[in-house]
Amino acid sequence: MLGPLGDIVVLDLSRALAGPHAAQMLGDLGARVIKVEHPDGGDESRGWGPPFVGPDHDISTYFLAANRNKQSIAIDLKSDEGKHLIERLVRQSDVLVENFRTGVLDRLGFSVERLHELNPRLVILSITGFGHDGPEGGRPGYDQIAQGEAGLMSLTGPSPDEPYRVGASIADLLAGIHGAYGVAGALYEREHTGRGRVVRTSLLAAITGVHSYHGTAWTVGGKVPGANGNHHASIAPYGAFHCADGMLQIAAANEGQWKKVAALLDIDPDVAKYATNRDRFAHRDELIADMEKALAAHDRAHWLAELGAAGVPAGAIRSLDEVYTWDQTRSQGLVVEVEHPVLGTIELPGPPLRFDGPAEIRHTAPPALGQDGDAVRAWLEERER
Repeated sequence: MLGPLGDIVVLDLSRALAGPHAAQMLGDLGARVIKVEHPDGGDESRGWGPPFVGPDHDISTYFLAANRNKQSIAIDLKSDEGKHLIERLVRQSDVLVENFRTGVLDRLGFSVERLHELNPRLVILSITGFGHDGPEGGRPGYDQIAQGEAGLMSLTGPSPDEPYRVGASIADLLAGIHGAYGVAGALYEREHTGRGRVVRTSLLAAITGVHSYHGTAWTVGGKVPGANGNHHASIAPYGAFHCADGMLQIAAANEGQWKKVAALLDIDPDVAKYATNRDRFAHRDELIADMEKALAAHDRAHWLAELGAAGVPAGAIRSLDEVYTWDQTRSQGLVVEVEHPVLGTIELPGPPLRFDGPAEIRHTAPPALGQDGDAVRAWLEERER
């Protein structure tokens, strides 16, 4: 395949979302991804829905979201035959992705030591819930549990008294993203050392790793941040505001932008309570009220046009159908068309990266369970000659 990782083989032993997302990202970069699934049902996300689609309504759109650009082979990891086949695949792979609970892969006979004995160049990506060691290492983790334990829910929602989960499975997805970039670094390092290493991340690490200024508010400033609803924790005005026919978002991140907003809304930008960002934040409720009183005079389309003409960052709040039919989304390659063996031509959310140059990766549909078993075995035999 074309792409930066076109000569890389990834053995994907993971399931659900974090590991499959990481492997899918590597496939988006051109790697050959061989997804290993249990013969009885495969990846559990094949059963997660609704929605289910297809003639028999048995294809999970959840599974379709994390498994493009992969081949599927059905293997029972507990059988002697299955273990032998995994050993052969490990020898021919560059990367192994797994998100078993700590110790499971060891009990199956594939400890890190054994994997590197089979293939010293193998890069191993291990994704866990809370880390593979420490006082709670090996604890099982799911996305929403991690969102709560890692503090994200305390930052999300209308107020500190009503913590909300983020609508997307953000802990899983961020763990996959962190894992994929860790693999890329390990593959680069391998070019110098000749050896692969273990890359570890977790749902806990993924969420903690994006605390950013919320984290330093506590570690440096001694302040525990809380939920601010639809408004920024440090900047004002920056958030969602009501107008005549709904809501729009306005982000005035510097004094020049604030003065433009104030001029459009006929607010004195130099009055003491609004003179600086620190002043505006201290009087944020008053500021929101003054802005929404002015915004009520016109609809969203009017204000977006006015704010855009003034050079102020502003935007609508789109539903997902609006996002995927938006010309800008499509112009960025964020929707890809693939041929599914059952569903025919379908559209999937596309990869978030673009590379210049003429070469483009041709995306393939998420596979049916075990559909590539013969092809993978034939490829493996060819590699072993």
